[in-house]
Amino acid sequence: MRTVWIAVPLLAATLTFAQPEQETMKTNSNDKRIDYIEFPATDIPQTKAFYLQIFGWKFTDYGPDYTSFEDGRLAGGFSKELSVAHAGPLVVIYAHDLAATETKVRDAGGKIVKPPFPFPGGRRFHFTDPSGNELAVWSEK
Repeated sequence: MRTVWIAVPLLAATLTFAQPEQETMKTNSNDKRIDYIEFPATDIPQTKAFYLQIFGWKFTDYGPDYTSFEDGRLAGGFSKELSVAHAGPLVVIYAHDLAATETKVRDAGGKIVKPPFPFPGGRRFHFTDPSGNELAVWSEK
């Protein structure tokens, strides 16, 4: 029993000292890379439901007018706005199954604004979310 009680604090101390080094490595690996992206949203709950239904994104609310999301690789957020401006940068999401994802977008209330078309590297389509943000989904198939 004593060995367990001694080992646990030592292990915790080791993890505590290793943590700043891991954070520095993480920060250095993200240097000069897109780290976070924000979108306007006219309805935060509807926007969360839309992206959760299609892509399974995880959300954290910061009051009624802001939510952040994690897709497993990139993080971002949605801020409550009265309207959405168009013609900004195009965010492109990868999906293994383009047709199934297109169906999910339609089923969740998204609008297909450019049906699937070939481009160098695969195929993609563009859609707008319930707030009017235009995004694209691509696949190599």
